[in-house]
Amino acid sequence: MFRTHTCGELRLNNIGDNVVLSGWVENWRDHGGIIFIDLRDRYGITQIVFNPEISEAVHEIGKRLRSEDVIKIEGEVVKRPEGTINQRINTGEIEVNVKSVEILNKSETPPILIDDHAQTSENLRLKYRYLDLRRPSMQKNFIIRHKTAQIVRNFLNENNFLEIETPFLTKSTPEGARDYLVPSRVNPGKFYALPQSPQLFKQLLMVAGFDRYFQIVKCFRDEDLRADRQPEFTQIDLEMSFINEGDIISLMEKMIKKIFKEIKDVDINEDFKVLTYKEAMEKYGLDAPDLRFELPLYNVTDIFENTSFKVFSSAVKNGGIIKSIKVENGINFSRKDLDELTEFVKIYGAKGMAWIKVLGDGEWQSPIVKFFSEEEKEQLKERLQIKAGDLILFGADTVEIVNDSLGHLRKEIAKRLNLINENEFKFVWIVDFPLFEWDNEEKRYVSKHHPFTMPKDEDIKMLDTSPEKVRAKAYDLVLNGVEIGGGSIRIHRKDIQKKIFKILNISDEEANQKFGFLLEAFQYGAPPHGGLAFGFDRLLMFLTGTDSIRDVIAFPKTQKATCLMTDAPSEVSKKQLKELSLKLTGV
Repeated sequence: MFRTHTCGELRLNNIGDNVVLSGWVENWRDHGGIIFIDLRDRYGITQIVFNPEISEAVHEIGKRLRSEDVIKIEGEVVKRPEGTINQRINTGEIEVNVKSVEILNKSETPPILIDDHAQTSENLRLKYRYLDLRRPSMQKNFIIRHKTAQIVRNFLNENNFLEIETPFLTKSTPEGARDYLVPSRVNPGKFYALPQSPQLFKQLLMVAGFDRYFQIVKCFRDEDLRADRQPEFTQIDLEMSFINEGDIISLMEKMIKKIFKEIKDVDINEDFKVLTYKEAMEKYGLDAPDLRFELPLYNVTDIFENTSFKVFSSAVKNGGIIKSIKVENGINFSRKDLDELTEFVKIYGAKGMAWIKVLGDGEWQSPIVKFFSEEEKEQLKERLQIKAGDLILFGADTVEIVNDSLGHLRKEIAKRLNLINENEFKFVWIVDFPLFEWDNEEKRYVSKHHPFTMPKDEDIKMLDTSPEKVRAKAYDLVLNGVEIGGGSIRIHRKDIQKKIFKILNISDEEANQKFGFLLEAFQYGAPPHGGLAFGFDRLLMFLTGTDSIRDVIAFPKTQKATCLMTDAPSEVSKKQLKELSLKLTGV
């Protein structure tokens, strides 16, 4: 028997019990000839004592033990002496006097410390991930991940969803990020693709009459990475028949509230805020706004369209806009701060940033004020409700650049001014997205989400005349400025799908080549349906309080999509390439 109890289980009611424990040596201390060791497993820590008065032989073995040795001990549970109780651990009132010990496995000196407080580089943590995962904070993350998955499964099961698996080896239908391709040995020259999502299959399950489907599923995208992206990631993926946008939003709110209550003990009693895409872009510049603070954007294009300040007037003449942010009590921003913020907005395509400081006597301090007329200044003052101590920041460029740069600038200022409550959770649904967006490189419309998104009923008539004005039956759920889920009502009518393909410049031949099996299925009685997918890993970042998606994925990749532990991706033999009818060139 390796253990009668775990290392987090023993309490005062176990005093006098003879127990067997197994685990890792957390640390080793010699106090006047008596050796104290913290024995660790997944469940916690128990202090074990090697006393030469109990067994000289066992005490000698205890002398040789070091960190991360795996041992089994047998001993008696006793109460800790007064003044030695450890309130920080659940087993802190007891200890175990060791009667016998067996070394199950000696450990070399670990290349990283198994300590939550140790400062270890991420690359080293990833290289020795199996050691990094021993740390209590990391194990806590994966316990939360497990519990969250169970909550999701139980909730969806109670609401008549069926968990159905879909293929990993499927057809390449590139519409978003690049596919990961898998060569077929038995079909030389042909390739499978790893799914970017189960989108087409879950729609087919609705055609098949399953009514409600879900998966907690792996997805794959060959895209540039950052802190909240991985080449392989997990979605809570679901689809429903005979529903509308409101049905999905209402049900998903209930699920998210249940998760936050059970995992974080956070009560979210109010309905989530709902903003249209247009409202979000106008007020916050981004379609994933952080609502934990104010700092709205003000559109001042009409005030300065004829100004003598050429940077502003030229932007308007070229079809652009002018927006501003009012930073209350922002007068203390130094010239160095303003220069840093100017460089910051350049990251998002802006050429620069104009500013005005409103001094205590009401005077406006700025290199651009001399170009403004009294009427322009008065209109700006009234619209922004400007007062002494305010700092006004401006962006003037294309709609996209102004919104993107000022939207991110808004968040940067909030960080610098400590306006963000890190313990607050602000959810918002973004709805009524444009169905299409214009691709300047390809000179054609592309889908804002994907080509199977249903247009709003009242906008269908504009598909032939004004496709840029058509809104989608799409919805994203945003939490603290991060999109954690999104979906849409799907097209189930053949005539509308054909129109969408035509607008997207997808020929009948190309549509059949990419999506023929889905289009054929739609001819045999497809019900109205829609769905949503949550980024499970992103959601877990909030639930665990980490700022990196790699801390909630057991074996993640680096930002270069490599695994430092296994050295993947790696070269393969010429024999393997030959079996796949592949030949490397230019490598």
